[in-house]
Amino acid sequence: MELGLKGKVAVITGASKGIGLRTATLLAMEGADVAICARTEAALEEAKRAIEQASGRRVFAMPVDVRQAQACESFIDAVAETFGRIDILVNNAGTANARDFLSVSDEDWQGDLDLKLFAAIRCSRRAVPHMQRQGGGAIVNVTAIGGKTPGPSSMPSSVTRAAGIALTKAMSKDLGKHGIRVNAVCIGQIRSDQIEKMWKAQRPDLTWEEFSRLPEHNIPLGRIGDTDEAARVIAFLASDAASYVTGVALNIDGGLAAMW
Repeated sequence: MELGLKGKVAVITGASKGIGLRTATLLAMEGADVAICARTEAALEEAKRAIEQASGRRVFAMPVDVRQAQACESFIDAVAETFGRIDILVNNAGTANARDFLSVSDEDWQGDLDLKLFAAIRCSRRAVPHMQRQGGGAIVNVTAIGGKTPGPSSMPSSVTRAAGIALTKAMSKDLGKHGIRVNAVCIGQIRSDQIEKMWKAQRPDLTWEEFSRLPEHNIPLGRIGDTDEAARVIAFLASDAASYVTGVALNIDGGLAAMW
């Protein structure tokens, strides 16, 4: 399928590893120039080299703490200055943060909101005028299935992710008239550093394939998903192939969530 990404510029936050890195790589391999950010400069530079080697496309990398408003604005401004346009924004920065309600402090709440919600707000607000000037664009907010079906001891992440889903729908209503599509993906059990640490801590006697297929994961498709499977869905939503899709929050979870 032709995704229509050649010559476009895609911005991906939290892209030094995992879903962010794989998404940036796929978008670049489809012909887009990409801009990536993360907090750790060494990991970011390694990611930049890997994307360039895999795709041959231009890659702009900048160390950014997206919890800081000025940092978000400076990053988006630098991307626009470097490439002259912005077509796609993938708000991917975030990490799991799940505890019991009574153990979450005000500082914890604010930190999670800054990382997962306000970063998406601030980067989007800065990128949208560039998309407006060229007649459209696409934003994909990476959230989690916990935002739809919160479980016990799931805060602050489940609440922040729920806000990200609501943000997506509201933005899609306001920005559609500018030709800007806004969608979300709700991630379930996808192979990541965190899940690999859990595997090695809990069942080091098993191979990854064996661990990923343990019945106790309760995944209808019978296994933990691969990073590439999430990245392909994000790339599709960001592309012209999804030109009439906006305002959706799509689960990538192998059927795990109780709500579609």
